[in-house]
Amino acid sequence: MASSIIIHWFRQDLRLADNPSLVAAAQAGDVLPLFILDDDNAGDHKTGAAGRSWLHHALNALNMSLDGKLCVMRGDPVDIIPKLVAKVGASGVFWNRCYEPWRIARDKMLKTNLTNNNIQVESFNGSLLWEPWTVLKGDGTPYRVFTPFYRRGCLNAAPPRLPLARPDAMQLVADPESSMSIDALNLLPDHDWGAKMASHWQIGEAAAMTRLHDFVEGGLNGYKDGRNFPARPHTSRLSAHLHWGEISPNMAWYAAIEKRDQAGFDNDIDVFLSELGWREFSHSLLYHFPHLPRQNLQPKFDSFPWQSDDNALRAWQQGKTGYPIIDAGMRELWETGYMHNRVRMIVGSFLVKNLLLHWHHGEAWFWDCLVDADLANNSAGWQWIAGCGADAAPYFRVFNPITQGTKFDADGSYTRRFVPELATLPNKYLFSPWEAPALELQAAGITLGKDYPNPIVDVKRSREAALAAFATTRVEP
Repeated sequence: MASSIIIHWFRQDLRLADNPSLVAAAQAGDVLPLFILDDDNAGDHKTGAAGRSWLHHALNALNMSLDGKLCVMRGDPVDIIPKLVAKVGASGVFWNRCYEPWRIARDKMLKTNLTNNNIQVESFNGSLLWEPWTVLKGDGTPYRVFTPFYRRGCLNAAPPRLPLARPDAMQLVADPESSMSIDALNLLPDHDWGAKMASHWQIGEAAAMTRLHDFVEGGLNGYKDGRNFPARPHTSRLSAHLHWGEISPNMAWYAAIEKRDQAGFDNDIDVFLSELGWREFSHSLLYHFPHLPRQNLQPKFDSFPWQSDDNALRAWQQGKTGYPIIDAGMRELWETGYMHNRVRMIVGSFLVKNLLLHWHHGEAWFWDCLVDADLANNSAGWQWIAGCGADAAPYFRVFNPITQGTKFDADGSYTRRFVPELATLPNKYLFSPWEAPALELQAAGITLGKDYPNPIVDVKRSREAALAAFATTRVEP
């Protein structure tokens, strides 16, 4: 008797290990692995250029692990999947849940259509440690402050499930007639930007596992303090792998716990686990407040007097603000599709508080330029920086780019890497080159305004203007 065919729909779970839906599909029948590029339902939230470049390489890696049998399609899954079910005679469609509002609406519609036609539909948690609806306050409402969310909610809930092994004897079914090539998705940018970014990364499930291993063995010890210094090897750099599901948060969680049990340094590992908790918090916020990407979580910010300055925005985007730590971060983003988290906070504060430009501008630029661009993390992060989100940075917290650079890149190795025109400037003046004596600038081969820009805004006066703007909206800490 022929085995049933189950379609496993890959989404943000581009891996074989610890993939609950894939495991269940393999147990239920032969598996037709499917990926659909859905720009139809995504609207304004379709994957940005950097993310699409990453996705191209991730799909190639996944396809290789599936012996070339990944069925690749493009369009609206609500139309595509029922037709594919009928064509191959599938008895079920399985997937791991996603939490973006547009995906939730689409998936509900698809599930209704399939179940009405007697097709088995199963969905699983393959992307989060805890489902958003399971971590709530005692009164059943969602948390809006991180520490109680994580300490009282997550850590008092049932522990995350243990990672699952990849299916042993999975029987794969191919449908070459329906599938298009990965190249035909046209995910790569027309110019060499995508190739430049990809040169900084190893992409795919195997690379994600290697990165996790290397971080646990070489980066966790000293993580608590070291994660704040962009030139040090104490950041996991797992964010893109987690976003695309090349590795699960459960695998990262238990790898860290195993290391703690073996080697100690509890404080470092607890801080890393809490960073995974911030990812959970962002997804909880997006699930419970689906307008998070566009609307201020705190409505009192709706009347905030944002400025409009295309030249200042362009200078920020291009890393030409005249503040070296800001420019290093923005150039790292453009060069690699990534930015160190401490630097993300610094450049974000500069945009919304020193330049008084709407956080939407930052959210949109990061969405297009980050390989780890995630709707929950990006939206919640920018609202936190702007002060209008949950557990937000207080209005008076304005990161000074001079002191931040001096403190977290004291020897200038990060800044000099991405702002090479300042490479020979002494550390004393690296983060405020306009204060350097003429002879020092001459010796470094720098003419301000020519080789490196003058500051586009005065940080002291702009901070005062920001505080005044917050005061007019009666926004309090």
